This record gives sequence, C-alpha cells and structure tokens, in this order.
Amino acid sequence: MKVERQTVNLEEYPELVVIYLGMRVRKPKGILKLLGLGPQIQKSWKAEPDGLLLHEDVIWSLFPPHLGMRQYWRDLDSLERWTRSEPHRRWWREFLRDSGGTGFWHETYFMRGGLEAIYDDLDKRIGLAAFAPTRPARGPLFSARRRAGRDQDPTVEPVVPEADLYAAGSSVGSSAP
Repeated sequence: MKVERQTVNLEEYPELVVIYLGMRVRKPKGILKLLGLGPQIQKSWKAEPDGLLLHEDVIWSLFPPHLGMRQYWRDLDSLERWTRSEPHRRWWREFLRDSGGTGFWHETYFMRGGLEAIYDDLDKRIGLAAFAPTRPARGPLFSARRRAGRDQDPTVEPVVPEADLYAAGSSVGSSAP
C-alpha cells in the first residue's frame, strides 16, 4: 500500500511562530512545581488567547520528569502579548525569583526565518544548547524579539526589566507589577 503524503498551505499564516517549551525537574522539590503548574497552564491555553492557533502537550522524558508543549501562534505580537498578561506574567516573575528546583527553556521558530532560544537554570544542555555555544542573555540578548534578530521594538514591556532582574538584592516577583 502506497503512503499518502500531504503538506500544508500556510499562505494565510505569513507571520506564523512555533514555540517549543519545557520544564525539567532538577531537584525533588521541582516535581511539586512542575505538577502545580500543569493545570494552570492547561486552563490558560483552553481560554483560547488571541493568536494561539494550536497547543500540544509534550513529554520530553519521564526520568527526570521533563514536560513541555509545542504552540503555534499567528504572530510574534500575539505571543508577546500573552506572555505579558496574567497568569503567564505571574508564573514568569515567580520562576525568575526562585526556579523551585526546575529548569525552563524555550525555542522559537519563525515562518519568515530566524529562531531564538532561552535556557534558564538547567543542569543539562538540551535542544540547540546541546551543540551550539551558549552566552548570557543580557543586553540585546535579554529580549526574545532581539535574540530572533527582529529590529522592531516589542509591543509590550518585559515582565521583568533586565536591570531589575540583575539588581543587587533583587526580589523579582515579590510584588504585583
């Protein structure tokens, strides 16, 4: 029996963005963090945020627990707006204050070319970082938009400004924005 091959017509999605995300447990307490976020994340994408075309859950590994997702977004502006809104904003601020025994990463791919990635508090190099050199995500590399080589300014402010994140005695996420 012949294989039936198909492809997709993405003409209606010229600014399509595909993002892979993962949270990997590094310490036993990270299991609680990972399992606690799961239902919240499910609720957030089921609310159908503007621009989210599809969400798919992914199990990267069982030992150590490493769960994630793949999402398809209409465009970078939609993705950025969602990441700066609640509850995502709160999750990100809390993680930047204390990763809770987990590590987080994402890799973003753009229909018009380019990609960007971030790896936070991981104890193992994964994805692009497994074969490409890494460097600190500071200055122009602090922003996903800038890491992707986009010259336009973000349409929304960062969840945590770089200066606040790296300030001496920073208490990122300790209060509402």
